[in-house]
Amino acid sequence: MPARSDGSKPRDGRPTREEVAAAYGKTLPDLIAPDLDILFCGINPSLYSAAVGHHFARPGNRFWPTLHAAGFTDRLLHPSEQRQLLGLGLGITNLVARATAAADELTTEELVAGGEILEAKIRRYHPAFVAVLGVTAYRSAFGRRHATLGRQPDALAGARLWVLPNPSGLNAHYQLPDLAHAFGRLKRAVESPDEPGPVPRE
Repeated sequence: MPARSDGSKPRDGRPTREEVAAAYGKTLPDLIAPDLDILFCGINPSLYSAAVGHHFARPGNRFWPTLHAAGFTDRLLHPSEQRQLLGLGLGITNLVARATAAADELTTEELVAGGEILEAKIRRYHPAFVAVLGVTAYRSAFGRRHATLGRQPDALAGARLWVLPNPSGLNAHYQLPDLAHAFGRLKRAVESPDEPGPVPRE
């Protein structure tokens, strides 16, 4: 197996600790196309995701298992297979583009600016639904202090707007079955647009 330039050996494609640390502030391209069914919007990339170039790639993040458990994908996709989502009418973006070690490093000003950028993306690409993954980030970005999970009463640039739990492994309030249930409600709403509005956390 060939060695890295620093003399270390690759570890099954996983980045080294140094490579992860060096990803601070890097950005991750959107996975987006016109007229998607759902544009999932994370808070911002993790250092691990920025290092490997794939969304929700940090070990322990439940995004990909949740998509499968909720019925969006017929098998569990690896983050490196993310482009397969476009063929399913799904895309991924982030409120804030820069990678950090934790989402709480972001400022309110960054989140508000990210909300404006997200709205511009929606106007350009026209997804039917936008799902923000994290209610606290959504409240900050859009000034909705009392927003709850589920479908929001307001549209965003013509797209139906949902807020889902953050699938990060750091979000201990939601385990995989809870996440699959919440994401499954969105899936049913896409299939039957008369899905009811905001749903309190269970």
